[in-house]
Amino acid sequence: MNFRPRQKEEPEINLIPFIDVLLVVLIFLMLSTTYSKFTELQLKLPVADADAQRDYPKEVIVAVSSDGRFSVKGVPVTGRSVEAVAQALAEGAKAGKDSVVIITADATAPHQSVITVMEAARRSGLNQITFATQSSAQAGSR
Repeated sequence: MNFRPRQKEEPEINLIPFIDVLLVVLIFLMLSTTYSKFTELQLKLPVADADAQRDYPKEVIVAVSSDGRFSVKGVPVTGRSVEAVAQALAEGAKAGKDSVVIITADATAPHQSVITVMEAARRSGLNQITFATQSSAQAGSR
């Protein structure tokens, strides 16, 4: 029998789980403060001061009216579904996937109508999308 007193080991604090928790908290705070900026913005669209409009040889102009109707290259689209707009975009995009979709939406057009055009362009394989705006000088004269 061994009755000698054993040496007591000093307890250690493992810092690795502590660091892991701090990194998760730091990432959470970084993401939550980034999104809080968007709630502070007061937006009035679609007025913008831009350079002269560039010429797109492969453009597909989609017009969205204030009541949510669509027109692709001046041809009215029958129906307001994503499928109807996607079919019209596919027919209007002569250059195929290299075509640029220009969304010309009325300032009072429903947001859902613009999202419908963007979804239709994605389904048609058209990845290049831009928005047409008017300059602030033109907006003031109306």
